[in-house]
Amino acid sequence: MSIFKRGRTYWFHFWWNGEHIQQSTKQGNPRVARQIEAAFRTRLAKGEVGIVDKKQPAPTLRGFAERFKDSIKVRSAEKPETIRFYLSKLDRLLEFEPLASVRLDGIDEGLIENYVQRRRKTVSPASVNRELATLRRLLGLAYEWHIIDRIPTVKKLPGERNREAVMSREQETAYLVVAPQPLKDVALLMLDTGMRVGEVVALEKNDVHLDPSNGAKFGYVRVRDGKSKNARRVVSLTGRVRAMLKDRMARRDSRWVFPGDGDNAFLSTSLNHQHSRIRDTVGLPKDFVLHSFRHSMLTRLGEAGVDAFTIMRIAGHSSVKVSERYVHPSAEAMERAFERLEAFNNRPVAAEKVETERALATVSATLEELIPERYQQVALIQ
Repeated sequence: MSIFKRGRTYWFHFWWNGEHIQQSTKQGNPRVARQIEAAFRTRLAKGEVGIVDKKQPAPTLRGFAERFKDSIKVRSAEKPETIRFYLSKLDRLLEFEPLASVRLDGIDEGLIENYVQRRRKTVSPASVNRELATLRRLLGLAYEWHIIDRIPTVKKLPGERNREAVMSREQETAYLVVAPQPLKDVALLMLDTGMRVGEVVALEKNDVHLDPSNGAKFGYVRVRDGKSKNARRVVSLTGRVRAMLKDRMARRDSRWVFPGDGDNAFLSTSLNHQHSRIRDTVGLPKDFVLHSFRHSMLTRLGEAGVDAFTIMRIAGHSSVKVSERYVHPSAEAMERAFERLEAFNNRPVAAEKVETERALATVSATLEELIPERYQQVALIQ
C-alpha cells in the first residue's frame, strides 16, 4: 500500500493493470487512509469501480487566465481595487512568453526563477513580489479545482523597501493648504483615523455617525470591510474630521462620502494622481505615498504612548505584531514605569494590612449571606 500526504490530507496511488491510480482519501489520519485504499482496491478487483479516467491536460497559463479573472471579479466584487490589482499583475505575467505558454502543471521553481531574473532587470523587488503573489493565488485556485496536483514553491524576492515616511506637523499644514478636493479631505481623514485608502473611498454616508452614542465622547465611522476580518471596526472622530464629514454629509448628491463619476465612489487611482502632484509641490519624499498618511497617524499614536493592542484595534491590523512596530517607549516612559513599580513596592505595610482586613471582611460577609448554615457551622468549629 502506498499513501502520501498532500497538505492536510492523505492520498493513495498504485498501478492496476498498467494504469496509474491516484486519488485523495480526504482524510488526515494515515490509518483511516490505508483502510480507504484497501477498500478501493477490493472494489476495483470486484469490478465495482472502473479505472478512473485520466485528467484532461492542464491548460496553459494564458488559457487559464480568463477563469482566473472571472473568479477574482466574483470573489472581490466589492473590492474594485483588488480586482484592478490582480488583473494588472496578471498582464505582467502573461507578457513573459515562456511562462504564459506553458501548461500549469509545467510551471516549476526553475521557470519562476527565470521570470524573477528577467523582471528584476526593469522593476523593483516590491513589483516582482506583487506579481509573484498573483501567480501564487492563480496556482492555488488551479490546485483547489483539481487542475494541478502540486503548487510549486513561490519565494518572495528579498530587498523590498518598506515605505516608512512620516509626515511632520509643518508638512501637514503645507499639504492641506494646497491639496485639492477630495484629496484634502481624504488626507485629513486618514491622518486622524488611520483608515486605509480603500476603506476611505468605500465609505458610505450610512457608515458615518457624527454624534456620540452609548456614553461615548466622540462620533465615529464604521469600517465595513477590508484586508482581513479585523478590518471591520469602529473608529472615533476628532473635532476637525467631524466638521469635515458634517459638511460632506449635508450634500445630497451621492450615497458616497467621496463620490466619483455617476453612482461610483471616487477612484483611488485618481487620488494617487492628485497626490503625486501635491507631493512634489510641498517637497515630500518620493516614498511618501497615500498610505503614508495612515502610517503617520499610527506613528503619532505610538509616540503619544498608546499601547500596541489599542493601535491594533484602531488600525484594524491582523496581528498585534504588526502594531508593535509603532510603539517605541522613550526613556522617560521607561522611567515612569519604574516609578509606578517603586510606589507600589513602598506602600505602607499598615495600609496593606487595612486593605487585606477589609477584603477578608467582605468575603466573610458574602459567604454568610450565600450559605448561612454552613458558615455558622464553620464559625462554631473555629
